[in-house]
Amino acid sequence: MFIIRPIEEKDLDGLLKLLENSGHGLTSLPRDPAFLEKRIRISERSFLHREDGPGGEDYLFVMEETFTGRIVGVCAIISKIGGFQPYYFYRLEKTHHESKLINVKNDVTSLHFHFVHNGPAEICSLYLDPEFRNAQNGRFLSLSRFLFMAENRKFFEDEVIAEMRGMVKDSGHSAFWNAVGKHFFKVDFPTADSLYMKNKRFIEELLPKHPIMANLLPKEAQDVIAQVHPNTEPAKKILEQEGFTFSGLVGIFDPGPVLTAQVDNIRAIRESVVGEITEISDKPFKSEDFIIAKTTEDFCCVLGGVAKVKTGGYKISGVAAATLKLRLGERIRFVSFKASGEKKKKVAEKTKTKKK
Repeated sequence: MFIIRPIEEKDLDGLLKLLENSGHGLTSLPRDPAFLEKRIRISERSFLHREDGPGGEDYLFVMEETFTGRIVGVCAIISKIGGFQPYYFYRLEKTHHESKLINVKNDVTSLHFHFVHNGPAEICSLYLDPEFRNAQNGRFLSLSRFLFMAENRKFFEDEVIAEMRGMVKDSGHSAFWNAVGKHFFKVDFPTADSLYMKNKRFIEELLPKHPIMANLLPKEAQDVIAQVHPNTEPAKKILEQEGFTFSGLVGIFDPGPVLTAQVDNIRAIRESVVGEITEISDKPFKSEDFIIAKTTEDFCCVLGGVAKVKTGGYKISGVAAATLKLRLGERIRFVSFKASGEKKKKVAEKTKTKKK
């Protein structure tokens, strides 16, 4: 069984172990003990000290295997990006050109320098140990953040983005960087990637502000614009099922797509339910899978069953209650693990298998 909870100072060694094979592209979690230690401290402060609204808090969560205590995943939410250090992107624009004189039609893609000073929120830093990667664990890790946002709605911007990892090879090779970035920054991709997390100012100082015509780039560089790394494709699909769409923005270094959604329209937030625990069962009971979270300040969540009780309230398993340290009379926030479209697809697949 797994539990997702806020990161703590004691998790540093486990986080470093988790990130050993993360490769290039996980910009926000470099394998730097001093940087990670600082980010853990920032996260702990974010959970303890908040203003009346979003103020750039950085909430970092870990996915822990309860039997061994091993850290197998990590994810984060930033309540509001921008501020003193803006976030930088390229905005894609496509224009259609046509000449009847020579009978030529042509679509031109241009990349425009774009920066954000005042929000939105961002979900980021998602990484799951390859040994534990499957549809269930990846979805659980990704969606758990939305229950925290639902429970703490006033502390987040109304819009949230997710910058997806672009097409960068494990060796650090980036076709787009070689065609664009290296000509302005004069360093290799891994170095620029590392510098970006420490101070973003050099982006605005060195990157030209005029549009870049994508059609003039080598085909290898054109082909990766707004494309995600193969390992990130499942995460992108999960977010799209929750209501995220392409924003028209891409990353500066590796031009992966930036997805966006209105927080209140995200399926896992919109459909989440808050109710009282009136029964804790040590016997199995029929239920689909739900993400179950505590509604108290010590947020954490697990996967488990939830059933409506005829006399009122909800029933959960003894294992879920023990893992979350919940008692009768306390409240939970829960949401179906699968989006409705995914549940229908699963039923259809089962029906098809039975017919065979």
